[in-house]
Amino acid sequence: MFESVLTLLAEHDDLQSQLADPELHANPVRSKKVNRRYAELSRIIAAYHEWKEVDDNLEAARELADEDAAFAEEIPDLVEQLEVSAEKLRRLLIPRDELDARDVIMEIKMGEGGAESALFAADLLRMYLHYAESKRWKTEIIEQTSSDLGGIKDIQLAIKGNSSDPAEGVWAHLKYEGGVHRVQRVPATESQGRIHTSAAGVLVFPEVDEPEEVELHPNDLKIDVYRSSGPGGQSVNTTDSAVRITHLPTGIVVAMQNEKSQLQNKEAGMRVLRARVLARQQEEIDAAASLVRKGQIRTMDRSERIRTYNFPENRIADHRTGYKAYNLDAVMNGALGPVIDSCIHADEETRLAELGDPE
Repeated sequence: MFESVLTLLAEHDDLQSQLADPELHANPVRSKKVNRRYAELSRIIAAYHEWKEVDDNLEAARELADEDAAFAEEIPDLVEQLEVSAEKLRRLLIPRDELDARDVIMEIKMGEGGAESALFAADLLRMYLHYAESKRWKTEIIEQTSSDLGGIKDIQLAIKGNSSDPAEGVWAHLKYEGGVHRVQRVPATESQGRIHTSAAGVLVFPEVDEPEEVELHPNDLKIDVYRSSGPGGQSVNTTDSAVRITHLPTGIVVAMQNEKSQLQNKEAGMRVLRARVLARQQEEIDAAASLVRKGQIRTMDRSERIRTYNFPENRIADHRTGYKAYNLDAVMNGALGPVIDSCIHADEETRLAELGDPE
């Protein structure tokens, strides 16, 4: 069983040799890729050895059962252990999204609902910041446009992980968050206590490791500069420091004005643009490989309603997985793990069904 792991054992040994070579670490991009693959295979190899040990113990117990009743008594427990370890290994053998280890750029936008939507967007931001903190991830606000009452019209946030293991990657967890998030609650501005429904949109892009990874030719870029403005359109400064970059081949537009200098805003804009172009390229690859499935959990449809946050009932519900819990207060404080785990599990179930038996 699991003969496919034998080739992975050889690859794991080869990667271990590469990591011992000082020349590898002189190339940061190559070193990062090797470390990621080594971490991914290490998890598989450990699970394989665990399964093999239980399988060997079960075989030995069956051989000795007729001679010693103590061995016969061990067989049911060993059979159960073998099933658990085999299922763990099967899931680890599911081909990973090659972007799982990546950091991400997340964008949260107000949607339907006016001022209440902007307030909900701010609540989502706090939820993701608390979740990132619980994972010991670093966060950086790249661009933010605030609204009245402390809400957010639009914000772009970089989230950086702390592990080379793809299973622990930021993209591996947050790629499921893209879509429309719906909230049901009594707005702070509602005087008669009526429940309103509004929404905010979330976009998630894997971040580019190195600028060279995504080629952006100068002739494909239209760059406009203008004066930064604050709430009400009031001029924040008297220089043309804000930057708008349009990628002509794809039509992707990125605008930046948070920084004081035009150069800083351009650099931030190019960083976000590369991430968006990479995401677009990955969508095309997935579509060409027929990996976009009808029941896919990680949707690239930015208009899909993926989750409802019902404050009166303290209920959170994910419409893709059927997950439902009555601890919305905890989720909004960053306890997002079980919700995301339901997406990961559902995605794995779909992939396992498509792959069949990997042994």
